[in-house]
Amino acid sequence: MNEYQALMTQRELCNRWKVSKASLERWQSEGIGPIYVKLGGQVRYMREDVLEYEASCLRKSTFEAV
Repeated sequence: MNEYQALMTQRELCNRWKVSKASLERWQSEGIGPIYVKLGGQVRYMREDVLEYEASCLRKSTFEAV
């Protein structure tokens, strides 16, 4: 995978998580979700950061992280 392929667009992340772009943008403003890169006004996510964030969200129960 080259460096370009390692970046996800907002649309790609929305499709992956089955959420609206508005939800994703609201979460960004609230500091929720993976860190992102802003290049020329375009938001991009590094795939490794998305995977790391998803792993941090794993739970055994409501109160217990994996």
